[in-house]
Amino acid sequence: MSEPLLSIVDLKKHYHTKSLWPFGKKQVIKAVDGVSFEIAPGEVLSLVGESGCGKSTVGRTLTHLEQATSGHALFEGQDFLMMSSSEFRPLRREIQMIFQDPFASLNPRLKIEQTLGEPLFIHGLCSTWEEARNKIAIMLETVGMDPMVMKRHPHEFSGGQRQRIGIARVMILKPKLVIADEAVSALDVSIQAQVLNLIKKLQQDSGISMLFISHDLGVVRHISNRVAVMHEGKIVEIGLKNEIFEAPKHEYTRKLLSSIPRVKTGRELV
Repeated sequence: MSEPLLSIVDLKKHYHTKSLWPFGKKQVIKAVDGVSFEIAPGEVLSLVGESGCGKSTVGRTLTHLEQATSGHALFEGQDFLMMSSSEFRPLRREIQMIFQDPFASLNPRLKIEQTLGEPLFIHGLCSTWEEARNKIAIMLETVGMDPMVMKRHPHEFSGGQRQRIGIARVMILKPKLVIADEAVSALDVSIQAQVLNLIKKLQQDSGISMLFISHDLGVVRHISNRVAVMHEGKIVEIGLKNEIFEAPKHEYTRKLLSSIPRVKTGRELV
């Protein structure tokens, strides 16, 4: 077996809250409490659990949107979890994130060509706007959009189209690891399936690794190689997709399987 692309060891994220009483004790909220897992090159590992279990916090710490309390995160053998912002900057191209709300993640003042073009210049992938526009046009076509939309602003698009633009912004950098945080949960059911299939195709065509964070086991079953089930800040079960869905070992996993609706059309997602 090949070495893992990403190894997470004993990741913790604790929040300290003040008491409402003058002399009360401070409380510690353990959002993530000792999470460990690995992702192989080209693998999709889904992190699933109910809202508030800490799964999105895992993604945010791995992209340095939040500072972890402790632990280790090795990307190609390099521990980046406790790096400073300047130290982590060279890895930002390699580790990208697809956010839940596509509108909030796009600058409303920038045209699409600026949104997709700026990362190319920041990471030294283009030297002229002509070169950047060519790459943007190809990427927009790849995500199923007309290249002419690059002259428009985010408010002119539907939620599904904005998510396609967000995906294009990530994939245009050719990352090695993508963290998708509830990437289809804010979309209509019919659009969910289209965007999910797009993500799956891009992942398979490019061979990138992915941490797919979701509360929906129907979505997870469609895209995953392995599944990690998270509950109250801890991973309670992890295994191959078929193992988790056909023979779950943990009681919490069985409850999720029986209670969470699955997005299906006919016999499977389309």
